[in-house]
Formats: sequence, C-alpha cells, structure tokens
Amino acid sequence: MITHEEIRELAQFKIDQGYAITFYFEPHTPQNKSHREEAILAKELVRNALRESEKNGKHGTLRSDLNRILVLAESLHGNQARAKAVFACGQRNFWREFDLPPQFAPTQLFVNRQFYLKPLTQLVGAQPRLWAAIVDRQRARFFDLHLDELKEREGMFRTPPVRQGRSDGFAGYDGGHTQRRMEDEARHHFKAVAEHLKDGLEHRLFENLIIGCHDTNWHEFEMQLHPYVRKRVLGRFSTEVAKLTNDQIREQATRILHESLARHRRQLVREVLNQAKSNGLGVTGLRRVLRSLELGEVQTLLLGDNFRHAAVECTGCRHLDAHLVRSCPACGRETLELEDVADAIIPLALCHGLELLYVKDDEEFDKAGNIAALLRFRTDHRKGRIDRVAS
Repeated sequence: MITHEEIRELAQFKIDQGYAITFYFEPHTPQNKSHREEAILAKELVRNALRESEKNGKHGTLRSDLNRILVLAESLHGNQARAKAVFACGQRNFWREFDLPPQFAPTQLFVNRQFYLKPLTQLVGAQPRLWAAIVDRQRARFFDLHLDELKEREGMFRTPPVRQGRSDGFAGYDGGHTQRRMEDEARHHFKAVAEHLKDGLEHRLFENLIIGCHDTNWHEFEMQLHPYVRKRVLGRFSTEVAKLTNDQIREQATRILHESLARHRRQLVREVLNQAKSNGLGVTGLRRVLRSLELGEVQTLLLGDNFRHAAVECTGCRHLDAHLVRSCPACGRETLELEDVADAIIPLALCHGLELLYVKDDEEFDKAGNIAALLRFRTDHRKGRIDRVAS
C-alpha cells in the first residue's frame, strides 16, 4: 500500500527534458477464461504512447519502460483482488510499483514531465494515520487501518480474577468481594489501555482513532481516556470483542472514517466560502488560489471533483498563471501551456504538505469556480496593518 511519504516523493519528481510515465491498472471481472481484456487495453495504451513519442523523435529509454509495463500488465489477471499503479522514468532509473484497492481508477497511461497523481490523491485524500481499538473488560486489540488494509498490532489481555470456593460466603460477603475485585481489575485494564493509546498518539503512531466497545463498557472506558486522545476519536461502534471478525472491524471502521471525512469536507467548504465572502481567510477562483499558493498562504486546498482548467507554467521560475500568456509576468521567461492546471497544482500542494480535498456535487462550490483555499494568513491583511503602523 502507498503511504503519504511515497506520494510526496512522486509529487517532487519532475523532469524538463524527458518523460515520466504513469500507469494505472484496474482489474475487471473477465468475460472469458483467457483474461486477455486488460492486456489488450494495455497494449493499445502502450502503442499509442510509443507512436506519440516517435512523432517527437524521442523514444530511447521510454520504449524500454513501456515494454516493461506491458510485460507487467500481461501478468495481471482480471480476477485479481488489487489494482496496480506504476510510476517510471528510465532516464532517472526510477521505478515505483504499488498495489491499491480495486475500483480505484480506470486502466490508463500518461507520459508527461511529471507523474499524474489525481487518482491517488482522490483515493488517499485527507485520510489520516488511523488506529482502530477494540476494547472490552479483559481484552484490547489494536489495528492500523490504511485505505482498505487492516493490520493488527500487539494487543493487551488481563486475566480475570479466579473465584474461590463454591458459595458467596456468609451473607454473600465473598461474592461481593469478588465482584468488587473484578470491577477494580476492569478499571485498571481500561486505564492501561488508555495509557497505551496516549503513548501511541504522542509517538505519532496514529492521528485519529476509531473505537469498538460495548455500550455497557463505553462510559467507564471513556472516563479513562486522556483529553487529547478523546479529541482524536472519529467515532465508536458497539460490539462484542470475542465475536468480531477482522472483516467486520474493517467494515465498521471504514464506514465511520468515510462519514467523518464527509462531515469534515462539508464543514470546510462552508467555512471557505463564508471566509471568502467576508474577505477573510478564504479565497475562491483559480487566479486567487494560484496567487495564494505562490505566497505560501494556503492551509487547505479544495478542488472540484471535475475541476479542469488550462493555464501556463513558466519554464524558469515555475510561476503558474491562469492567463495564457507566452512570457512569464514574473521573470519574462517563456511559458509552457498546460491542458489542466490541476496537474501542476496537485504536486505543488503535496510537496508543501497542504491538506488536499475533493468536493463533489456542491452547487455553491461550483458557482465559486470549483476551486478554493482556506488560508493560514493573508498577506494583503498583514500589509494593511504594516501600512497603518507606519502612518
């Protein structure tokens, strides 16, 4: 599975004189036993890419990389469980290959000066490093959840106290004592689990948490959680630990995560649009967003799911401009036209560690230009304050 760090490495890759190949492979249910549909499509994509490169008289190591991709595609079958992504540049001796969830992106191939990352960022998006903690009065199981992959970590188990004798003793004293001891053991267990979660958060092993815990135990366990951990809880589901399978954990945790991300996205869209209307920490429209990106003001970038816009990029200073000018207004160098400015914006956002979210089916956001940004600060506001102090 691909990590945020690996995506950032791909975003930083750029080659001015040469090529960068991006290949996405999506398995489909085969129509016959030969499983040849994907190989046929891959061959067609490779041949088209070779024809285009030969038109420009450049195909040296490109042909070698494309043939390697073709061999890989022919080894993949339509009934396999994972999709595949390949990023290659023989000139730089660069080859990265990742398994991804199925139904990730259609089979497609791109040859450009940098890798095509939109499908990856749509998949990973703002997904945090996530833990799922499944807790009852004696046990705690911990899981890393990344995309659709669930990995179990070392858990915790406390042996319940053994009841002595066959009766509860005089007036039920022994029974009451055993019950109090069991309650005390459970409280110590919940406290130890809460401390383990606090340590995990402090060591940045996770950013957000999903908890599976039976309703009868939740209040007692929640009381033991550190306030910082409590703030990172995305949601909880009620469950019996002993009866829960890994597939059920994955299903419940993924549901809660998607619901949380959807709420977060809706809240950010409303906040950005309101801030932009009041000339606050929000901007909308391509020109304003490009300016804020260049000034380092942006905290969160929001792109419409179907956003697409032509622009130019300076071959010298890398300035992006929504006006299709031949020379850069910043340094005067020649510009290169981009069919879709998102191909340049997305790597820029990833390289600077910005939160990147995609917005779908939001009429108000579409009317605002289908692109917006939440800002950390506004340079024009700071300049205004400086001018007032100087006067």
